[in-house]
Amino acid sequence: MTERTRRIRWAAGSAVALALLFAGAATVASARDDGADHHAATPAAQTPAADSADAGFARDMAVHHQQAVEMSFIVRDRTQDEDVRRFAYDIANTQANQRGMLLGWLDLWELPKAAVGQEPMAWMAAGQHAGHDMAGMSGMPGMDGGYEAHDGSLMPGMATRTELGQLRRASGRQAEVLYLQLMTDHHKGGIDMARGCADLCTVKAEKRLARGMVEGQQSELEAMAGMLAERGAAPRPGKAS
Repeated sequence: MTERTRRIRWAAGSAVALALLFAGAATVASARDDGADHHAATPAAQTPAADSADAGFARDMAVHHQQAVEMSFIVRDRTQDEDVRRFAYDIANTQANQRGMLLGWLDLWELPKAAVGQEPMAWMAAGQHAGHDMAGMSGMPGMDGGYEAHDGSLMPGMATRTELGQLRRASGRQAEVLYLQLMTDHHKGGIDMARGCADLCTVKAEKRLARGMVEGQQSELEAMAGMLAERGAAPRPGKAS
């Protein structure tokens, strides 16, 4: 490993660690802000239930984000293209930060980070059954909460273990294209989950975060479409409507 590579890895790892630290501070601040808005409410009313949309989204999106961070670090080591490396670093930094906030909320709510006996996306299915309007969703398979996990893909948009293995073995332009295609699918699934929280969640700070995810990832989808076109490629067909 060259000295330059060691410096890059150290810088990236340090930045993500700092992002998680700042996310924790932001989480506490957000929780206090919401508490100020609802000072007349009882503590029990402010704390989401373990099977609520708020808790379900926090748990599921934390897992979803973790894979985005993993894929971004993989492609960073599989290409020398600075545009892709910079883009991947931005995604890793942003989603590590957001993941820290989601896990921080679960800690503040004293809720488990894994729900025993509850399938991923169950909170979205419960919202639909309760009559919430989910018409803004893009219609990805499984967004009704009935997604069938397979080959390590636990939720819509997530890459499979096979696809992650392909990314680790690829290099250069091949790695760039595969990463951008996988991340496009990942973002589409993430956007639909975030829209679900924006509709179903009750904690104001979490709803704001979800709306911000939708806006940010839609912008990144446009950027990835352009980067794929520059490489003579396109998003994979049939992965989302």
